[in-house]
Amino acid sequence: MGYCNKYVKSYGNIMYLLFRVLVGLLFTVHGYQKLFVSGVNLASLMGVAGVVELLAGLAIAFGFLTRLAATGGMITMLVAFFKVHAAKGLNPFSNGGELALLYLAAFIALTIFGARRWNLDKVLFKKELF
Repeated sequence: MGYCNKYVKSYGNIMYLLFRVLVGLLFTVHGYQKLFVSGVNLASLMGVAGVVELLAGLAIAFGFLTRLAATGGMITMLVAFFKVHAAKGLNPFSNGGELALLYLAAFIALTIFGARRWNLDKVLFKKELF
């Protein structure tokens, strides 16, 4: 157990930064795909979801209003799961909703912990907002 604590103390901030940036960039690409590859109508629910995914993903990756962006991502993923996937059944492996739930879990962690050490909020505002 001592080794694990030493590892977390030494590399925890770097690992969390990698987690935050990876989740943010993947969510950005998820939104980009909806908006610019699939060509959804911006006035539709999928268009709104694409905009939220693109902007929230970038905000999370850069550590800008991270908790607020993660909350927007949580709401988007809950709507996605229950509106799109749960209609096919509640089992996420059968209804294709496992990605929405995985993003939801990541956004819960990001909402709780915020951006942590390296973030754009501290550069712009000298502290993490929200």
